[in-house]
Amino acid sequence: MLTTDLLANPASRDWHQRLARLVRGAGSIDFPKALEQTLRELVTYDSILINTYKGRHRPLLIHDDYPPHRRKQGIERYLSEAYLLDPFFSAVRDGLDHGTHRLRELAPDRFEASDYYHHYYRALGLSDEVGIFARVAADVVMVVSLGFRHEAAPLTRRGLQALRHISPIVEVLLAEYWRWQGGQFQEHLESRAPVEAAFESFGRERLTAREQEIVRLLLAGHSTKSAARELGISDGTVKVHRKHIYQRLDVSSQSQLFRSFLDHVALVSRQHQQQH
Repeated sequence: MLTTDLLANPASRDWHQRLARLVRGAGSIDFPKALEQTLRELVTYDSILINTYKGRHRPLLIHDDYPPHRRKQGIERYLSEAYLLDPFFSAVRDGLDHGTHRLRELAPDRFEASDYYHHYYRALGLSDEVGIFARVAADVVMVVSLGFRHEAAPLTRRGLQALRHISPIVEVLLAEYWRWQGGQFQEHLESRAPVEAAFESFGRERLTAREQEIVRLLLAGHSTKSAARELGISDGTVKVHRKHIYQRLDVSSQSQLFRSFLDHVALVSRQHQQQH
């Protein structure tokens, strides 16, 4: 189809009018809500979260549409502990800062078999998630996360393609929003202690540095083979380390390791609150 034919279509005219309104309001405090409404014109998603990430600090929530009865599981738990094992957080930490990406594209190979997946994603009823990533400042990345529930219509290939096509515009608009409104969030973002310290201290007195790395990978949903590939060691070496980890932490399963880690995260959070 020629560009002229595409733009002459009445549906294209309506869509571009909506985009024009979105552009005009990019610097306003109401922009996240307007973006939510515009994205619903493209795909039928169940929930939206707009989080801001700075280095290893805990994410700062900018906007969401979660009802009150789902906030504890969907938001409070994520911001207090679950984000540490979130593939989106890991992707930002590893340098991803633009584009539209499906959760399954970023997640480790055994993510859906992980305790994190079952305790967080499955508990929310989510079957799919898509993130639009945008670097809005030199050290800040914003992610628009769209969630799709099991009982709802699944994300289609055309829907994902539409999100990817509009992604460059969304990234520019998010940067413009941050330029005008980011000041009100910056202080809160910097004050959010990185519970990432929990990873560094979990089992520190009983585990070697390599074993701590393996714990992080296993909890995030990496298989033995994937963890070995990440660390450049053999599968057998990972298995030996995992056996030692279980012995030294007095756990007998991946689920017990996960629960032990969450208990440690909660302890680190309480200690930080008492210090401040």
